[in-house]
Amino acid sequence: MLSRLFAPKVKVSAHCDLPCGVYDPAQARIEAESVKAVQEKMAGNDDPHFQARATVIKEQRAELAKHHVSVLWSDYFKPPHFEKYPELHQLVNETLKALSTAKGSTDPATGQKALDYIAQIDKIFWETKKG
Repeated sequence: MLSRLFAPKVKVSAHCDLPCGVYDPAQARIEAESVKAVQEKMAGNDDPHFQARATVIKEQRAELAKHHVSVLWSDYFKPPHFEKYPELHQLVNETLKALSTAKGSTDPATGQKALDYIAQIDKIFWETKKG
């Protein structure tokens, strides 16, 4: 009797954990842009204190970018997206690896490579929002 009283009356489902408006690859892009900008600044400054601070900031920003990409992959993208875009799993993996490389590098080219991958995710993301 109690189980029927507390049983759900309506079954609901949703595409996302929250309304889709909370997801946006721009968050990852902004953090990755910061990584590249720090890398560029590091190239022009030999001060060891500056280098140490810049390294910490670059690594933090790279981790935040990785977090935002991971959230898109695990919370936003769903099986229909992966069916329509079979390259998406590999693209996310390559993006995360590129961000890891940029995290450990002072070469702005590594930051740009991560940004290029994020741009590909962004394109797919906005295509899914149309449909």
